[in-house]
Amino acid sequence: METTEKTIDLLNDLIEINNDRVKGFEKAANDLQENDGDLRPVFEKYAEQSRGYASALRSLVSQSGAESEDGSGIGGAIHRAWIDVKTTFSGHDRKSILAECERGEDAIKKSYESALEPDNELGTGVMSVLNDQYTGITQGHNEIKALRDSL
Repeated sequence: METTEKTIDLLNDLIEINNDRVKGFEKAANDLQENDGDLRPVFEKYAEQSRGYASALRSLVSQSGAESEDGSGIGGAIHRAWIDVKTTFSGHDRKSILAECERGEDAIKKSYESALEPDNELGTGVMSVLNDQYTGITQGHNEIKALRDSL
């Protein structure tokens, strides 16, 4: 598989924002009030989803012979809103936590949209993985938004 340096950088950015998303959802789950425990499984589901996505992206990077990112949000070029989200649950109320999670979901969704632009000239294998992940990210975004809108 021929993978350009640009593709490796892009994949590493997506690994980082997925790692950020994991930490953001973990923080959100920990900051819930007792009566908001119904959100914990939702947050855990999306944290686990991003763990899986990051693992798949690391595999793509490894297949190319390059090294993948292990951390989160340290130097990637793509949006870092999940880093902000995990530190801003000030009110710890249901609506503010969901609003911050939605903001993070907006950022990761935008990152995938940016990655999937045709001018990135990604190979079909990479495109297939990213399209599948984008579908899951969009579903997560929509669920978080619907939960927030229901308040």
